[in-house]
Amino acid sequence: MNFNNVIPTSKRIERLQYENPWWLSGQVQQTYMDMSKRLYFDLFYPFVKETEIKRAVVLMGPRRVGKTVMMFHAIQELIKEKVSPQKIFFIGIDNPIYMQLGLEDILLLAKEAVHLESLEGCFVFFDEIQYLKDWERHLKVLVDFYPKTKFIVSGSAAAALRLQSSESGAGRFTDFMLPPLTFHEYIHLKGLNHLVQSKSIIYNEKEVPFFTTHDNKALNKEFFHYLNYGGYPEVVLSEKIQRDMGRYVKSDIVDKVLLRDLPSLYGIKDVQELNSFFSYLAYNTGNEFSYEKLGRDSGIQKEIIKKYLEYLEAAFLIKVIHKIDDNAKKFKRITNFKVYLTNPSLRTALFSPIQETDNESGNMVETAIFSQWMHRENLDLKYARWKMGRSEGEVDIVLIDNKLFRPQWCVEVKWSNRYFDKPQELNSLLHFCNQNSFKATLVTTMDQTGNRTLDNLNITFVPAAIYAYNIGVVTLIQKSNWMNESL
Repeated sequence: MNFNNVIPTSKRIERLQYENPWWLSGQVQQTYMDMSKRLYFDLFYPFVKETEIKRAVVLMGPRRVGKTVMMFHAIQELIKEKVSPQKIFFIGIDNPIYMQLGLEDILLLAKEAVHLESLEGCFVFFDEIQYLKDWERHLKVLVDFYPKTKFIVSGSAAAALRLQSSESGAGRFTDFMLPPLTFHEYIHLKGLNHLVQSKSIIYNEKEVPFFTTHDNKALNKEFFHYLNYGGYPEVVLSEKIQRDMGRYVKSDIVDKVLLRDLPSLYGIKDVQELNSFFSYLAYNTGNEFSYEKLGRDSGIQKEIIKKYLEYLEAAFLIKVIHKIDDNAKKFKRITNFKVYLTNPSLRTALFSPIQETDNESGNMVETAIFSQWMHRENLDLKYARWKMGRSEGEVDIVLIDNKLFRPQWCVEVKWSNRYFDKPQELNSLLHFCNQNSFKATLVTTMDQTGNRTLDNLNITFVPAAIYAYNIGVVTLIQKSNWMNESL
């Protein structure tokens, strides 16, 4: 049966006209215009405008982080910059009305709908591209065949996107990763910039630029609101959704990835087992695991566990962090590792919100700190754990320089002020810094800021919320610098 004959061309053109209201009105829907731009928009938009280089832009990221909204903001910006609205196409590939059509078929329908003679100078946005089989091959052909047309595509099934864009789109695609909201973006979106101000702190006996706060209590309140609800722009701005996180995030984000995206991409048969496995990891975010422990607790075979971890990481739901010893050496055989949610609010969606005094707060703060660092894909972060007499020593975050094969810095994440007054109790951290000849390190607190010197080691204490905020600020600056070099 030829499905193309089932849906009349006129109906498909009607759908295109509905998806592209600016063809008539000259602007995107008011709903999108009213939404605040993510801070990542200023990094993304120059890639959209770049037409000299023959490359498509592949906008990747987890579900509901604002990829479609960012496309509409880009469309509105193009219209403001006097690009003809009839030369801007938006097509949602996930709509069944485009079933059995290739990208070029849909593109030519859009051209017909606005009566264009040529596609030169057009900007074409394909949303949810992963729903088209062999999308990367189709897109590569379009980039080659229409060199004066700019193509921008988005997709949530990141595993397929990253794999296929790197293999099939070499030299044709530019990948742009849109992660969940950072705490920095959360503060920006909520209009709470008055809670932070640019000052400086002393680190390694040098004054470094840093954002601090005059109201730790208010910032910590927002930080825990971010831990519970802050990864998704819609959730941040809607109290209604916050009251029903389970339905919104679990059904619309987690379940669609676990029950639809991953099974369709990887042929996973036991989706309920995968669902249960993810829930177990989410509840224990920030804990150390071994394949043996996971196997005992879940009853799943080791090889299947490895695949599940790989799938969940590729879909941007978790991040696996590997272990080094006190000399920053990797273990030859991977036995133990930590698993963090890429977005702490996923735990709230599956279970319940946490408060500052809950037992889980330490692991959730650690998860939030790691999730800020995950926005920099090129960093090799580890945790250190080793035998230390009859007990074990541990340091939460260590950055490894892959060129020099040695650690650059380490951070101990605490949700406590105890060590500000008793730094000598940081035995593991002191030992690790001594072993690796570090002169400075950083420890997070609840609300204490200051410096202590112990055994020639300068320890900078910074509130966890402030540290998380600053990671986001510096990440955007670094990405902006990288982008300026790339374009």
